[in-house]
Amino acid sequence: MDFELSEDQTVLRDSLQRLLAHEYSFDRRRRFLDTPHGHDTAFWKLLAGQGVLGAGLPEEHGGLGGPTETMIVMEEIGRSLVLEPYMSTVVTFGGLLRDHGSEAQRAALLPTIIGGECRGALAHHEAGARYDLGHVGCTARRNHGSYVLNGSKTVIQDGAVADWLVVSARDEDAGGLSLFLVGAATAGLRWTRYRTHDGRSAADVTFADARIADSDRLGAPGTGLQAVEQAVDLAIAALCAEAVGAMEALQEATLQYLKTRRQFGQAIGRFQVLQHRMADLFLMSTQARSMSFLATGRCREPDGRQRRRALSAAKAYIGRAARFVGQQAVQLHGGMGMTAELSVSHYFKRLTLINTTWGDADHHTGIVGDLLLDEAQ
Repeated sequence: MDFELSEDQTVLRDSLQRLLAHEYSFDRRRRFLDTPHGHDTAFWKLLAGQGVLGAGLPEEHGGLGGPTETMIVMEEIGRSLVLEPYMSTVVTFGGLLRDHGSEAQRAALLPTIIGGECRGALAHHEAGARYDLGHVGCTARRNHGSYVLNGSKTVIQDGAVADWLVVSARDEDAGGLSLFLVGAATAGLRWTRYRTHDGRSAADVTFADARIADSDRLGAPGTGLQAVEQAVDLAIAALCAEAVGAMEALQEATLQYLKTRRQFGQAIGRFQVLQHRMADLFLMSTQARSMSFLATGRCREPDGRQRRRALSAAKAYIGRAARFVGQQAVQLHGGMGMTAELSVSHYFKRLTLINTTWGDADHHTGIVGDLLLDEAQ
């Protein structure tokens, strides 16, 4: 892929940086953390006004660009630790609509996403699944011209603020997984909303004879697993970009701390051993950026095996890099690095959650190893 940004991409990055610098300071983010779900409707509308919520979505519905634009936005989200449900709504939910929605579904929902009027999430994970995307017990049964959903979904990222869900369920007629658009206020849904370790929102939901119209099925029946796999690959590429932005910001914050913290009459950043450790942080962050480029370049690869190999390699490396950078930054700050008053602890929490989302480093290392073994045989 071309590593140079186009003029339009540079404008997108620079305008988003200015918006976040002006409207999303660390102190303001801490005020958002004190709200029930960490979501601010006014700031979400500001993102929409900048065109950010259209990144990666179809131009005919008001969107712009593709994976590179998504990478640009996610890097800035990671750099500023933005709590808003961009990835869940635009990358995952919006991506599923873009790739598998009917014309009517796309026309009805994509403009509202881009305009900041709709938030969505993917409800796929279930208890006991670990990282197995095929582990789905929720069922969909045809009944008098509609579908009836029963089962439960757990840890729905940003589910606490979602207006719509894409729900995966075992379609008894199709003999596989199907996807359904389900409104958050649909009868038969029981919600449990909560905050995650890094301050973001999530939810569990139980479906008890929830009735879904035929027109709300997303994509062809029985093809849900392939659609979810593609959507998760796009989400992994986005997470890699977010991690890079967070690591680079954490590295900058640590360097600034070492320049201002004084001991024995001089800044501790002059001590050679600390300079070597900062060099290690720089090296890991730079290599992580390269792997993020790889993930962005391959996330739309039609060959599923090649796409999976590249994305798992990127997620595995960035997961380990994020852990290293986060731990080193906290240690270099000393005991203060664990306090909520400093941004370093918030970056560390977010990087930890990024590593475990959609498969941790060990999981994706195993995937790469299995693929290489199959090729060798």
